[in-house]
This record gives sequence, C-alpha cells and structure tokens, in this order.
Amino acid sequence: MKIGVVQINVGMDKEANIARLDRQVRRLAADGCDIVFLPEMAMALTGKPAALQAAAEAEDGAYVTAMKALAKECGINLHLGSFMERRGDRFLNTSLVFDRQGECIGRYSKLHRFDIDLPDGTAIRESDVVDRGDAITVVDIEGLKVALTICYDLRFPELFRALVDLGADLITVPAAFTFQTGADHWEVLLRARAIETECYIAAPGQVGGFDDGKYLNFGHSMIIDPWGTVVGQASNGEGVASAVIDRDYIQTVRARIPLRKHRVLPLA
Repeated sequence: MKIGVVQINVGMDKEANIARLDRQVRRLAADGCDIVFLPEMAMALTGKPAALQAAAEAEDGAYVTAMKALAKECGINLHLGSFMERRGDRFLNTSLVFDRQGECIGRYSKLHRFDIDLPDGTAIRESDVVDRGDAITVVDIEGLKVALTICYDLRFPELFRALVDLGADLITVPAAFTFQTGADHWEVLLRARAIETECYIAAPGQVGGFDDGKYLNFGHSMIIDPWGTVVGQASNGEGVASAVIDRDYIQTVRARIPLRKHRVLPLA
C-alpha cells in the first residue's frame, strides 16, 4: 500500500485552498497512492478566533463536499487533515476519512487543545476557539488500521499507547506546527512516537506564514516507519511526499522488540 502526505500554505481564501489541495491530491493519486493525508486546518487558517469560527462549516459544507468528490473521482482513500467544524452551537477541530467511493468511514475531533506561550512571547489559546473532542478513533482502510490524531496530540504518548491497544498500524498526525516549536521538537517527537508504538507515522503539515507573517508553520511533512526511520519527507515549500507501507515490516519490528509482551505498567 502506498501513502502520500500533502504540505501546503493555507490562508483564509477557502476556494483557493481547495484548488491547491485538489492539485496536490491529484498528483499523489496519479503517482499510485492508495491513501492521501492532508494537514491540520486545511480548509482555512488564521490566528483570529472570531474569523476562524466564522469560516467554520458543517460536515455538508463546501470543503468536505469538494474533498469527498475528489476522493471518489480519484479513486483513493482521503484523510481530510482537519477543518473547523460547526456542529450545532459547537466548534471542533475535526478530521474525516473518506474511502474510494467518497463515503465517510471515520471521524475524530482533536482531544488536546494548544494553549501555550511561544518562546517569543506569542500566546496561542486554541481552547478559545474550539471545544474538545471526546473519543479516540482507529479506522480500517483496506486492512490497514489507521489511527487519528491532530497536531498537539503528538505530545501525549498515552494517547498513542491507547491507539496501539486498539490495533493501530499507522498513526496520522496532521499539523500546523509552529516554526519555533517545530524546529526543536517536530522530528524528534514523531520519531519517538513511531519507535515506541512500532507503527508507521504519517505527518502532513502546513508550511509558510499566515496572518501577514505573524505566524509561521514549520512544514517538514514526514512519513516514518516503525523503526523510527524517516522514509518520506517534503521540502520547505508546498509539495508532497510518499512512501510504501510494508505490513510485513510492521510485524518484523514488533517481533524484534516485543514491547507489547514486555509492558509492566500499570502495576497490578
């Protein structure tokens, strides 16, 4: 099975964002990818809470509808990264997964909200914008168990452990990782999660600046194998990366270092 990750620079022009995503998804589909993963907030991105909420869409909105049709037309499984979802009177940072027929086969809303202070003093409070999700998700995509996380979830290994307990073979981490934290933490955290879970990691990220350069995304979208080796990586601009998932290699790594048999905690 071949997978691909899309790396783009998103602003608040949703039609333009959809058009650029369309081009990159078609590029990966033409290259033979079975599953394509998009970044976090691929529909629209701003650091202004009111504007982001105003851009929110329901599941039957223009963004999801366009991506659903794209999955069906290209005959691929498509993970929508995430988008600002309006669900009744709630706002959620939500991922959806569509199969080759354009049918939704999985959803996940971000559990851990990014409330931090960057080294330069910039404060980011995702909890001012979105509600917290309340469930974890593993989706069966043609026999491959794909677990869903979003960005800041990466820093919580207990979530990844729980996803492994549900049978995950690949864990996706769509992100809009800040440049300041990404330069120091992005690759090391992704590789650590791959090593400790013995899963593939697919991490599509946003790249470049938004809000007139006030915020800068790190990019460096990656695909990492269960041994922790980076097997696919995008450049520093918009683009794609792809890799072949070797299901036998997952079992080889797990047999080589049988973490599941050796776990002791929590102590009985």
